[in-house]
Amino acid sequence: MNKNYYAIIMAGGIGSRFWPISRTSYPKQFIDILGTGKTLIQSTYDRFLKICPKENIYVVTNDIYIDLVKTQLPDMEYSQILGEPVMRNTAPCIAYGCFKILNADADAVITVAPSDHLILDEAGFVNTINQALVTAERHQSLITLGIKPSRPDTGYGYIQYTEEAIDSSFYKVKTFTEKPTLDIATTFIQSGDFLWNAGIFVWTAKAITKAFEQYLPEMHEIFDEANAVYNTDAEKAYVSQVYQQCTNISIDYGIMEKADNVYVIPSEFGWSDLGTWASIYQLAEKDNEGNAAIPSEKVILYNSTNCMVNVPDEKLVIIQGLNDYIVVEANNTLLICPRDQEQNVKKVVADVKQKFGTVYI
Repeated sequence: MNKNYYAIIMAGGIGSRFWPISRTSYPKQFIDILGTGKTLIQSTYDRFLKICPKENIYVVTNDIYIDLVKTQLPDMEYSQILGEPVMRNTAPCIAYGCFKILNADADAVITVAPSDHLILDEAGFVNTINQALVTAERHQSLITLGIKPSRPDTGYGYIQYTEEAIDSSFYKVKTFTEKPTLDIATTFIQSGDFLWNAGIFVWTAKAITKAFEQYLPEMHEIFDEANAVYNTDAEKAYVSQVYQQCTNISIDYGIMEKADNVYVIPSEFGWSDLGTWASIYQLAEKDNEGNAAIPSEKVILYNSTNCMVNVPDEKLVIIQGLNDYIVVEANNTLLICPRDQEQNVKKVVADVKQKFGTVYI
């Protein structure tokens, strides 16, 4: 296993689309949302153990989740868990992790990935990442993984690529497009040169810090000036102080859309970003009527079809006459809504917060 290979797992989100199971105090990435016996962050960590040494795996998360990460990933040292004092999107957290790693290893090659995605074909994922690590190092390029789309989905970002390639499998990126309308997504699929944006990146520490210097110079200055404190007792206090100055910006918008050395590898390894209850429903085991219940032992359904049910283990739940509904109970809250209206969950969370404060959030 290459000692210069590293991973940064981004685990700072609150997963509001999965409320009430996912809450600010215990968000989606720390939950076994698919009933597999492992939480999403545990599965992500285990995948990277096949790619790089365990001491080279870092988690960037909100300060309030540091102990939760340590509990779920006990093999990690606290020095590998990087706390963000405030949420500032993906560019600052990636800058923090990459500058810290570069400070310790000038030859580092880094994979950056979300903590809450599903990968069904782990061998295929590991093989793709290993290819990307070699190419990123050889060409000092910024690599992103694109998923071959199976349908025109409006919930994903899209990457358009050209025929220009390096190492035969990596194509020059032409455009990034955020979540399109259905008509535009359909056009993308028909064109054949668009991929879903998985939000997984591979690059050398030198290449990405150089890109920060060129495209986000103020952020580069903030984290470059921290070189004197990285991997010392003064690091946390310094980062807590300077993080407030960081622009709230994504790595896609801040760097990937602007850089001229961005390449994508078309990939297929059973990926899902598990962004909505609909994605959980698609992946969950279903009965003959199309109902998915997690856990299923104490859920009884009569004259009900195509429902997504997620309830506490100890609760007996009987449902009759529901079709195409989501039924979720957690944390003293019950949510029942049509599956085709699940996009309203974020609004529901906002309304609950306005009416009851944060007690249910």
